[in-house]
Amino acid sequence: MKFTAAEIANLLEGTVDGDDTVEISSLSKIEESTHGSLTFLANPKYTPHIYTTNASLVIVNDDFKLEDQISPTLIRVTDAYQAFSTLLEYYNKNIVSKEGIESSSIIDKTSNIKSSCYVGNFTIIGKNVSIGENVFVGSHVVIEDNVSIGDNTKIETFSVIKTYSNIGSNCYIHSGCVIGSDGFGFAPKEDGTYNKIPHTGNVEISDYVEIGANSTIDRATLGSTKILRGVKMDNQIQIAHNVEIGSNTVIAAQTGIAGSTKIGSNCIIGGQVGIIGHLKIGNNVSIQGQSGIISNIKDGSVIQGSPAIGYKDFNKSYVYFRRFPSIIKRLEILEKNKNE
Repeated sequence: MKFTAAEIANLLEGTVDGDDTVEISSLSKIEESTHGSLTFLANPKYTPHIYTTNASLVIVNDDFKLEDQISPTLIRVTDAYQAFSTLLEYYNKNIVSKEGIESSSIIDKTSNIKSSCYVGNFTIIGKNVSIGENVFVGSHVVIEDNVSIGDNTKIETFSVIKTYSNIGSNCYIHSGCVIGSDGFGFAPKEDGTYNKIPHTGNVEISDYVEIGANSTIDRATLGSTKILRGVKMDNQIQIAHNVEIGSNTVIAAQTGIAGSTKIGSNCIIGGQVGIIGHLKIGNNVSIQGQSGIISNIKDGSVIQGSPAIGYKDFNKSYVYFRRFPSIIKRLEILEKNKNE
């Protein structure tokens, strides 16, 4: 598909600076662009590339000022990064959309799947499953009984959606995810062995949630594990039974959250963070990567370390920690001089 600069500017509510009839047929990085492609400039460190790029069209911020002649046409917008993200979403929907059910899929006759959906090869859909409009289900996906999936959601290859899970609209479940698996719950016995605790709850995922590849979300022991509207999760994340994650919270890769912890809205959680169970983490909390969380956190806190402490306190302490060998050496010299 081809788009003109005028069409793209209209989509992004921007203005054209240059030839509004120029056509593009692909998207690219600014430093690797070719003729007929579109790119964007949002990070100032990439500014030199705009004077050498081969792209035909570049999205820039309204206040961007040229210091030399350039060959591409510009589209000026309020936020170039956000505008390019919008364009990617539009491009993806129009270029790679599919409809229909592949012949090798297996779908129980009691399930309700809208005609606008796509179901890939070797996918299995169980009993009483409800799938909304324009849903994409990739190949080798397993959707067990009594699952509900909202409109415009995408589930990539080799994912497993366990029984009674509910997934909202406009969600994106990347490859290899397991939604609704058994939680990690065992009761110790007197002889040192363990009894498995049955998990009879489910997983509730609200609208506009994205879950990265090979992530797992365990179903609740009782009730629901809840991922609220707009949550974004990176790859390889573990969410345990009865956890609740508030709206618009983002979580980086390899983070693990233990059972029954409640996380507020608009939090930012770095990679490889470990959070123990039964905690309450407030709204607008920022947790730096590789932190270990062992206590409740108040709204608006910025913390780091393992066990985690205040971000500023951690940085001050780390300065002394790096100097610790020299500090010990000075103490030893002082002790020696004192005893002489």
